[in-house]
Amino acid sequence: MRGLSLQFITHYNDRYDYLDSVRIALAGGCRWIQLRMKGADDDDFMAAACEVRALCHAAGARFVIDDRAHLVDAAGADGVHLGKSDMPVADARRLLGSSRIIGGTANTIDDVVALCKAGVDYIGCGPFRFTTTKERLSPCLGLAGYADIVSAMRRHGLRTPLVAIGGITLGDIDDLAATGVDGIALSGAVLSAGDPVAEMRRIVEKCNNQQNR
Repeated sequence: MRGLSLQFITHYNDRYDYLDSVRIALAGGCRWIQLRMKGADDDDFMAAACEVRALCHAAGARFVIDDRAHLVDAAGADGVHLGKSDMPVADARRLLGSSRIIGGTANTIDDVVALCKAGVDYIGCGPFRFTTTKERLSPCLGLAGYADIVSAMRRHGLRTPLVAIGGITLGDIDDLAATGVDGIALSGAVLSAGDPVAEMRRIVEKCNNQQNR
């Protein structure tokens, strides 16, 4: 098995702000950052995006933004992640062209099929379990849910990378890899750790080591 891809989604708590979370993730070896700032206006988002872009470029990390496809070029981002209620994938592709990354959110195999047909580059599928970092949470999938979706994708001949998301911790990685998902995305498990940089390093190592299983 090849290693799992790993995406860090920005968040904050009483110790760290959004930019702190990016610095932590990059220091821990993560090389795929999604800037997510629900509730921020475009000016505040762009101010953060400019700093995140510089941090990601210095580290050689992929940088995508959540939702705001209209800001991808101004932010210097590599692409966008679209939620189920965000801009349609076709509209985002017309706006951004073929060279930008477009990810989409799914909870069911029907969602997955629709996103594959729309031509997304990856699918963020979840939630794995309950998480406080996202409002309007869809039904939790658990390990069995991912295994079922991966199996259905194979039957349909769908090869778009599937990234598990939602309440994932270090201890879940081996079991999630066994379901056949291509990657994981997380946030809270890192920021809530006593030593978040060290926790990020452990998660990166665990994801990379899946290729040896």
